[in-house]
Amino acid sequence: MQEREVGAQCLRDWIDRAAQRHPDKLCMVSAENGRAITHGELRALTGRIASYLRGRGLVPNDRVALLADNSIEHLACYLGVMAYGATICTIHVEMNRHHLERILAALKPRLVVFEEGLNLEPVLGVTSPPRLPLGTWNGAKSSGFYAAVGQCEASNAGVHARGKDDAVILFTSGTTELPKGVVLSFRELLSNAEATADAFGISGADRIYDFRSYNWCSAQTLSALAPLARGATLIVGRKFSRSRFFDHIKEHDATIAAGNPTTIGMLLDADAGTRSADVPTLRFVTSSSAPLPLEQWERFERKFGIRISQGYGCSEIGWIAARPGEERRLGTVGTPIPYHALRIVDAEGRALPSGEIGSVELGGFKDNDYRYLAEDGTVTISSRGRTKTGDQGFLDAEGFLHLTGREKEIIIRGGVNISPLEIENVLMQRPEIIEAATVGVPDRLYGEEVVSYVVARPGAVVDPDEMLRYCASRLPTFKAPKRIFLSKDLPRSERGKLDRKALVERWKLQSEGRPVDSEPNQA
Repeated sequence: MQEREVGAQCLRDWIDRAAQRHPDKLCMVSAENGRAITHGELRALTGRIASYLRGRGLVPNDRVALLADNSIEHLACYLGVMAYGATICTIHVEMNRHHLERILAALKPRLVVFEEGLNLEPVLGVTSPPRLPLGTWNGAKSSGFYAAVGQCEASNAGVHARGKDDAVILFTSGTTELPKGVVLSFRELLSNAEATADAFGISGADRIYDFRSYNWCSAQTLSALAPLARGATLIVGRKFSRSRFFDHIKEHDATIAAGNPTTIGMLLDADAGTRSADVPTLRFVTSSSAPLPLEQWERFERKFGIRISQGYGCSEIGWIAARPGEERRLGTVGTPIPYHALRIVDAEGRALPSGEIGSVELGGFKDNDYRYLAEDGTVTISSRGRTKTGDQGFLDAEGFLHLTGREKEIIIRGGVNISPLEIENVLMQRPEIIEAATVGVPDRLYGEEVVSYVVARPGAVVDPDEMLRYCASRLPTFKAPKRIFLSKDLPRSERGKLDRKALVERWKLQSEGRPVDSEPNQA
């Protein structure tokens, strides 16, 4: 990619261009209730947000923390803060609830904007920065943050945030005990959004329906920013609804709908009658966040007559590979986005020819720093120039990327990353437990399910059912193990390291009803 200055002004230009060309065209519309904001209204609203933030004295890299679920108000705040030139920090409340106090302490935001009704009082009560409820945007009847913004005149009060200034800090779903704070610059985020629009073939005529959390990079780049770059329309889903998914697409004439393997599995199990003719505007459904099993992919396309375009990306980089649904190739994640300069390398970092499996490595900007927010609030650099994603795969002769596995041991349940260590640490707080291990095991609906093994202290009595209740009280539902096995020991390698693969094999034997000597009890 030709390197150019892609700062906050780039986002302001997208907003201005869409408003000038089609001021009355819908920019965002709520799938559930039809509330909407036009491109012209978004330009005026982001101009008011700019005046408000200028009045508070915010400068580039100052942070605004946003704790909210999907809504037009959430996205307008997200876009407005970045268009001004400050840093928006999006936090998924439910999945990071146990870490919110530490996250806010690390962020040190200048302002906290929060959605009411999310039971945030205990955290906000010990938070020192100024805070405002998100409220609603409704002209003279606006409330919360939008009432304060509404008192300001729209202006071009944005600050000069450069390409390498921080655009967004977003938090992963927990690949470590404390969710990782990924820091993306304006150059990283906006360049990826524009390239993602190209990769999926998004034009101004498209209407993208996305129910996924806009606190995560995937939805931000594909559905919040890419449509804006093209002057398209976003249909905002509050959350996934199995019964209303195709209704929302039909009611709002969606051309592209976002998804993931879990929601695709739910649709396969629930809907018996929908066909492509029932949603004639729909070009394709996307799938990302976790590998989509080929059998599930083929079954969906046979049942509904609707193509799936599987893409690939990660929070630290954005979208990495994609293809429009009309050009999708089964079993692949599309072709790499050109500016990433992706290649497959061996253990020594040497590029491998097509067809050979190796590590996925990329680096579109030669001087780019891949950064994270440390718990003490400092920004740390994990790699520079080029980086590996932690995935294994290969490129075929036609340039399509095939992913073959993960290098690390993270569990991916329903597209959400789960750290075994966090669950093990909870289990190890029990005095009767001396060893604990957690693995992801195959699951038809979620891709992987969470299963734990524990070893009791000699003479101690462990009730696996009680342990399940204990974990459920200390972990978010999506992280809590669904089964706990009491074992005599845990499999280890010759060097004494825990052998998680052997543990998964043990689970397979148990699931088939075959006896395992080291399993005296289970729940």
